[in-house]
Amino acid sequence: MRLEIDIKAKAFKNAAGETQDVLAPVQFSLRDGEVGVLVGPSGCGKSTMLRIILGLDPDFEGAIVRPPEARIGMVFQEPRLLPWRSVEQNVRLAAPDVSDTKLAELFKILELEAHRSHFPGELSLGLARRVALARAFAVEPDILVLDEPLASLDDALAARLREEIATLVASRPVLTLLVTHSIDDAVRLGDRLFFLSPRPARIVAEVPIHIPRAARGDAEISAIKAGLNRRAERDVS
Repeated sequence: MRLEIDIKAKAFKNAAGETQDVLAPVQFSLRDGEVGVLVGPSGCGKSTMLRIILGLDPDFEGAIVRPPEARIGMVFQEPRLLPWRSVEQNVRLAAPDVSDTKLAELFKILELEAHRSHFPGELSLGLARRVALARAFAVEPDILVLDEPLASLDDALAARLREEIATLVASRPVLTLLVTHSIDDAVRLGDRLFFLSPRPARIVAEVPIHIPRAARGDAEISAIKAGLNRRAERDVS
């Protein structure tokens, strides 16, 4: 499994008829089992890039190459759950063939066992995010795309959900693309970090993390962050 992104340009016209450049040339690839992280400021074009990668926006210059049979799991910034369906029904709607055993495993990891019959309106944002993750993993994706999955959560809840994401990603070989503006999320979950410029977005730095995800404790995370800070200081000077 391999995902190859070669975006030459992306632009749109605003209400005044003026052309707005969203993406400058962006090129990178990811392989099976790898977690790539797009890190960039708000409004730089990260979500636009995701829509292109997912095939939801064909109006761009360039090419996206992925296996045509690849199953894609997507976690959006908002959970996007159907309010008239229960937690379990929302997950089974996306993955009707998921086994009871697999679903029970997902719900256990994501602490959703007590909420199977609850409806989205009865859930906190953190629980709704967990349901969105369960839905994405229930399809047993070959490619997993996470668009700011921890946004708007307090630090403690974000940390718990981050660990749950790490557990799920480690449970099966899946090519993962995470979009975030959080350096902490990036260094804890990613294998390769792609730092983006303000709009029009382009990759200004690609940073591999050689320490395996499972071996990153607080000391390793601090060392990785310190290395990123030193690199940023060199780039500025």
